[in-house]
Amino acid sequence: MEVTTPTGPARVTLRCPAQARGLVLLGHGAGGGVTAPDLVGCSAALVAAGVAVGLVEQPYRVAGRRVAAPAARLDEAWQAVVAELSSLVPGPLVVGGRSSGARVACRTATTCAAVGVLALSFPLVPPWRPDKPRDAELLGAGVPVLVVQGSRDAFGSAEDVAAVVAGAGGPGLGIDVLAVPGADHGLGRPFDVAAVVGWVLARLAGEGVG
Repeated sequence: MEVTTPTGPARVTLRCPAQARGLVLLGHGAGGGVTAPDLVGCSAALVAAGVAVGLVEQPYRVAGRRVAAPAARLDEAWQAVVAELSSLVPGPLVVGGRSSGARVACRTATTCAAVGVLALSFPLVPPWRPDKPRDAELLGAGVPVLVVQGSRDAFGSAEDVAAVVAGAGGPGLGIDVLAVPGADHGLGRPFDVAAVVGWVLARLAGEGVG
């Protein structure tokens, strides 16, 4: 389905089981699409668990552009999609995505009234701009976050993310890190999808952090 946004039409691939437990919306990375293996794998597992899942393509991708839109425009389009899909699928909402999509989800989580963020390969520090870390976005999400991060991610390993979280307050922040041994930013190694599903279901059920 297409969703009208202030920056052009977005496209959503929605799978909605009967009597869905809630809704998860996932965005793509800056240079990729919604067919990324981690997005597809998590989506399939969540749908099998009775959760509605929407994979969201930002307007710049729908228009055929390869270069991502500025952050403010990404956030604006994302919030329009959330508003539309939330009206179609009632119930609690978890937002997320991979890389750039995870950043968008963290920046807009409270505005979108989400109960959690699923961050796949959060790009903590861009290798070409080590002086411009994105830790404030992750730490400021305002809701529980699960970060699924490779141990060899050039944008910040799982260990790097865990260190940032620990340095900012640790468990009290509600940010969990699921390490994927040997995986780089593409998360091309198998990871514990069952743990991801369990975390999402706990958030949708209104359970506490942890």
